[in-house]
Amino acid sequence: MATKNPATQSPDPAITMAKAKEGVLKVSRFLATPTDLAAKDVAAITEALNGLAADSFALYVKTKNFHWHLSGVHFRDLHLLFDEQADAIFVSVDLLAERVRRIGGTTIRSIGHVGQLSRIRDDNDEFVPPHEMVRRLMADNETMIRAQRQAHDVCDEARDFASASIIETLIDEAERRNWFLFEVLQGLETH
Repeated sequence: MATKNPATQSPDPAITMAKAKEGVLKVSRFLATPTDLAAKDVAAITEALNGLAADSFALYVKTKNFHWHLSGVHFRDLHLLFDEQADAIFVSVDLLAERVRRIGGTTIRSIGHVGQLSRIRDDNDEFVPPHEMVRRLMADNETMIRAQRQAHDVCDEARDFASASIIETLIDEAERRNWFLFEVLQGLETH
């Protein structure tokens, strides 16, 4: 029989609650994975990681959008770069979502939920010139890096070293993406 986290038990046996600073994390007892983290920390970490998962999913879709809608002389190079970056971003969604589940939270459930949580803006323009695509992706990666650093602080404060470690890797990957985009932009602006 699985051990229960007494800090997250509610009077209703079907629902487990973790009180957070701003609200209540409600988790079905069937999904409330036991953890030694405090209930308030689980709620804060869940909120931070779900935001990052939503950002990653939104940035994945935007990067694929640009991958599919490229045009011009740099088509092949950018097409391959955007595809490579999108693949790496997509992997991070699963890492973050599964980490949330391992600590007893629940994660993103739908495109609507992603839209509610994401800080990455949709990009529905009919045509975006390649240099503008690169600029927009750089700005979005910078937004993501800032959010990742904030989430890292939340995890550090809760002494959730595993989540912090995952985020450190994701920060490094986002910085690498931004570096590549920056270098590509230099070439696009000089031609």
